[in-house]
Amino acid sequence: MEKNYKAVIAYDGTRFFGWERQPDRETIQGKLECVLSELAGGPVEVIGAGRTDAGVHAKAMTANFHLDTTLTPEGVRDYCNRYLPDAIAVREIREASDRFHARYKAVGKTYRYTCFDGAVKPVFDRRYVTMLDFHPDLEQMRAAAAVLQGEHDFGSFCGNPRIKKSTVRVVDSIEIVRRKDYIYFTFHGTGFLQNMVRILVGTLLEVGRGRLAAEQMSNILEVRDRKCAGPTAPPEGLCLIKVDY
Repeated sequence: MEKNYKAVIAYDGTRFFGWERQPDRETIQGKLECVLSELAGGPVEVIGAGRTDAGVHAKAMTANFHLDTTLTPEGVRDYCNRYLPDAIAVREIREASDRFHARYKAVGKTYRYTCFDGAVKPVFDRRYVTMLDFHPDLEQMRAAAAVLQGEHDFGSFCGNPRIKKSTVRVVDSIEIVRRKDYIYFTFHGTGFLQNMVRILVGTLLEVGRGRLAAEQMSNILEVRDRKCAGPTAPPEGLCLIKVDY
C-alpha cells in the first residue's frame, strides 16, 4: 500500500543547480527522485518545502513523497543514502499523514548566511562562506535589519521581476552576530521570495560598508523596485537551517 513519507535532507549545494528538477542538470530533487524511482520501480515525485538556488546548502530541508514499499522508513533512508551522491544525505524518514505536504504545511523557515572577513582565508570552510574584503559595521546593519523586520511588501527584494503572486511576507527575526572572523545573518520568517534572503544580505552589507544608510530601508521597501535594493549576495554563504510545521 502506498504511504506518504516525510524526509529531512541535508546537502552541500556547491555543484548542484539548486533544488528544483531541471532537464539535463544535476539538482537535489532530481537526484532524490532518481533514487526513489529505482526503489519503487516507477516514477516518484519528491515535494520540497522550498526551492533553494544553485549553490545554496541545507542542513534540514523537509520533503515528502508517496511510496509503495515493504521497507521500513529506516530502510528507505538507508537505501537512499547508499545510492545518493556524497553531497546529499537523508537524515531521517518517517511515515506521515496522507494530508502532509512539505510546502503547503510549512509555517516558517530559518536561513543562515555566513560571511568571513579575516586576514587568512578559511581553507576548510571556503565552500560555505562568502569572503568579504572589508569589515562591515554590525551596528549599522542591525539598525537596518530592525527596519526590515515584520510584515512588509518585499517586492524590492525579489529576484523574479515577473512574479504574479503577492510579495508581502513576514520576517519576524533578523539576527546579526560576529564570532571571531565570521559574521552570521540568521533570518526567520513565514516564507521567502526568490533570492530574497541573498538580496537582504547584499543590501545589509551595503549598509555595513557605508554605501547605504539604515534610514533608507523604509524607502526601499516602499518603492517595491528591485533596482533600489543592494546586490544579490553569492549563493555559497546561504544555508537552509530548519523548516517549521
